[in-house]
Amino acid sequence: MIAEANRIFGYDAWDRRTLVSRCVWSGASGALYGAAYTTKVRVSVRAGDITIVREGSGTGEGKAPTPGQAHELALKGAETDATKRALATFGNPFGLALYDREQLGVRKAKGEKVSPPIGPWVFRSGSGAEESSFDKPSEFAGALRKAMSEARDIELLFAIWEQNVEAVRVLNRSLKQDALPRSGIAPQLVNHLKQCAIALVRPVNQANGSDQREGTPTVPSAARPRIDKSALAISEPKRIRSKEHLRFVASHPCLICGRTPSHAHHIR
Repeated sequence: MIAEANRIFGYDAWDRRTLVSRCVWSGASGALYGAAYTTKVRVSVRAGDITIVREGSGTGEGKAPTPGQAHELALKGAETDATKRALATFGNPFGLALYDREQLGVRKAKGEKVSPPIGPWVFRSGSGAEESSFDKPSEFAGALRKAMSEARDIELLFAIWEQNVEAVRVLNRSLKQDALPRSGIAPQLVNHLKQCAIALVRPVNQANGSDQREGTPTVPSAARPRIDKSALAISEPKRIRSKEHLRFVASHPCLICGRTPSHAHHIR
């Protein structure tokens, strides 16, 4: 739950504070010692100038061979329970979604039918003046594909895409239509956008005196020889990586705690 809070709120945008912690019972429980605690925790989330505060109460019990361990387990359990109750007030991501791996209790079942997308779908030409509406997603996709193919320059091409990209996202999240391939509408249109952009840029490269000829293979940047920066006038340390050496290091116990197996750490 703490990891989920860090992911949603950010590491420096929220914190928790234990307001009250009280031991309600402690004593011997057979051969062990036992303790029970009640705790109240406050969670504060900062969003700009606004701070949202939620509180939660929890209980915890612990049994251990020593009184100190019993109190520690009970106190930790109470604080964890109170933190969960406080974060659960922020919505479903901190509720059933944390424990329901199949998402059966928090989302629609896989076999449940989803209502088809509702039109009309408004197409914008890029200049902001001309608009057309279509009742079928396939017609909207066809108009967008045609407009991108007829774009005269790269600025107009991306203007057309920018004004219609939100409609493309809505269509991609909606039910798949029979008139469209199963791969989805968004990947097809993105691929067509790339092809149109390449077609517009290629004549510019040839007009600038590029000596690449048709049919000449282009050498990828990954295949070019790398520069040894350690040999330059202003040199940089050269990193030598060896998988065999990493395996050799990992076969030895940790230098700090002595545990085996250990992880071989490397420097970036």
